[in-house]
Amino acid sequence: MLSKSATILALAFCAIAVSAQTPPHTRPIRMGFNVPWPAYNGGLDGDHYSSLAAINRTNVAQLKVAWTYDTGESGNLEDNPLIMGDTLYAYTFSGKVIALDATTGKLRWTFDPALTNDLVDMKFSQPSRGFAWWSAGKNHRLFAGILNYLFALDPATGHPIASFGDNGHIDLRKGLRDEEGYEKQSVALTTPGVVYNDLIIVGGRMPETHPAPPGDIRAFDVRTGALRWTFHTIPRPGEFGYDTWPPDAWKAAGAANNWAGMTLDAQRGIVYVPTGSAVFDFYGGDRIGDDLFADTLLALDANTGRRLWHFQEVHHDLWDRDLPAPPALVTVTRDGQRVDAVAQTTKQGVVYLFDRVTGKPLFPIEEKPFPPSDLIGEKASPTQPWPTAPAPFARERLTESDLTNRTPAAHQWAVEKFRTFRSDGQFVPLSSDKPTVVFPGFDGGAEWGGPAVDPKTGVLYVNANEMAWTGQLGLNAPHASGGAALYASQCSICHGATRAGSPPAFPSLVGVTSRLTDDQIRGIVAHGRGRMVGFPSLDPAKVSELIEYLRTPPTDAATEHAAASERSATSERDTASAHSGPLPASTSGPVEYHFTGYNKFLDPDGYPAITPPWGTLSAIDMNSGKYLWQIPLGEYPALAAQGLATTGSENYGGPVVTAGGLVFIAATVYDRKFRAFDSSTGKLLWETTLPFAGMATPATYQVNGKQYVVVAASGGRDPKSPVGGEYVAYALP
Repeated sequence: MLSKSATILALAFCAIAVSAQTPPHTRPIRMGFNVPWPAYNGGLDGDHYSSLAAINRTNVAQLKVAWTYDTGESGNLEDNPLIMGDTLYAYTFSGKVIALDATTGKLRWTFDPALTNDLVDMKFSQPSRGFAWWSAGKNHRLFAGILNYLFALDPATGHPIASFGDNGHIDLRKGLRDEEGYEKQSVALTTPGVVYNDLIIVGGRMPETHPAPPGDIRAFDVRTGALRWTFHTIPRPGEFGYDTWPPDAWKAAGAANNWAGMTLDAQRGIVYVPTGSAVFDFYGGDRIGDDLFADTLLALDANTGRRLWHFQEVHHDLWDRDLPAPPALVTVTRDGQRVDAVAQTTKQGVVYLFDRVTGKPLFPIEEKPFPPSDLIGEKASPTQPWPTAPAPFARERLTESDLTNRTPAAHQWAVEKFRTFRSDGQFVPLSSDKPTVVFPGFDGGAEWGGPAVDPKTGVLYVNANEMAWTGQLGLNAPHASGGAALYASQCSICHGATRAGSPPAFPSLVGVTSRLTDDQIRGIVAHGRGRMVGFPSLDPAKVSELIEYLRTPPTDAATEHAAASERSATSERDTASAHSGPLPASTSGPVEYHFTGYNKFLDPDGYPAITPPWGTLSAIDMNSGKYLWQIPLGEYPALAAQGLATTGSENYGGPVVTAGGLVFIAATVYDRKFRAFDSSTGKLLWETTLPFAGMATPATYQVNGKQYVVVAASGGRDPKSPVGGEYVAYALP
């Protein structure tokens, strides 16, 4: 086991240039009067920055709709469009790729993957957040991740490039675990990879429960699709970090994957890869140890995949504290010297800053003690890392003084409910006896939208959720079998022990067999839909048992809680001696515990049961670690009508910062607003109402000397609001 002082590791030779090849431009050269948005979030450096200033503080209030494009589909759009020349590339909800005239919104072509090579499972959607672009002379390729496929498309026509992989695509399920049929693996490329020289480097989204494939980071040849290198995030014998897992854990352990995207230092040839938790998210009796490289910021040689340095932000994660977004490259001033750095935001509401080459923290990081777990077979890490600066951008501990005062009745309800919880701050292991508060919640803190950074000032802009959630584990029934056992091990983590879910992100399964046919349910289980990944490894007979179980009436919450408490009180005493140590490393089926469901702490009227702000936008000077400003972001229209207009709200999708002194952001779930703030002061300079909430990061670009700002508007996070699928672009008159 590594000592905690070795959490940050840097190799002496990593200061040497890792590539003798000529690196690609982080942002392609401007094409005349055209300034593109050439990569996910604007550039491979992850800073969400645009040098455009035609739209600025003095005239942003004059912005008008320049064009709209209706995809004709309804469903959550999360993509950040890519713009090259005068063409904008985007996704539809069902996974089609579209090319639009970037000045008019007129459709130029559509690529429907379901019509390619009889890929019939393309009818099941997963989020697709962006694209990757490769150019060599006049040869251009647009890389699109759709479910478990990576497509190489001709940007001029949308046709797959037949020389890449299998007639234009590669199947990312292949090669993750060679000893198993690849069709049984579950992986989806929801966030694009990065292109370096003639490589495209990718991760993937994977299940949160067993069985799950390992979260290998892989590089493929951009011309042929051939695998060029692999980095094992769950180390194999002889690889660094192997001893932070039980022996041979790599054979059955899963995830520790990069679903959030990556950032590239093109000049040095270093790719920065943030990873998520290992399965099972909330119980690790079968993975005792720190579990490298889960929950880790990896710095890899982009040419070879060789590890240069790493930082693990959570040891032995028991809270699903994935690193949620690509880091941002920034240059800061430290002791009078300019230092190239990399900034990583987290669900915990803190941001880490490292020397980009060595991995040295630029603000001190302490290992703080945290409490042990009381679950059978579990061993929580005794310490966790925490930065001394900047201060957290979200609250870290929920106390009774933080409970809602919206109405006296809501406050009293919140107090009574709160007193049934355990709320002791960060890194308190979940228990089976009562709900534990996770604050910031399971969705952050920071989320997948990521931060923006102004390279001229070193100021980082990050939006955050301030929602309290609770989580609890239930002891698996000792004799459970069939559909009930499968539901507990695979489905309850999202849909809850009583099947109520947490709509709309985690829909209710109560009565699902009356809404969907058996074949539809089988398809969703196998291929996934929305936030749900597919489970193709499940035996069809077991899925049939699951469907039969779903036909039975669910247990109400009160009865289930009482039953769970009794099972815990008796079964834990009876089995504690038999399971006093870690579970076998080979565990790949149901573990001892199951997660009883994601539960937001909402009052009886559906509003957060805590005091505002419920969502924020912050500006942090990464030179000093001090805040320039922090403001509430978003509102609830019904509360705003009552005079409560500065509450903030949940928000998904990140900001963009420009040389014109502006921060553009949509993201807010309930008010459907798109806003522009003064980057220096946080003052609101412009806002407009979108046709649907904009759950995506905007893009800004210039064509023929005219600057545009575009955002995907679809809704999909508020069950009471309409859902659609449009792209809306704005420009000066």
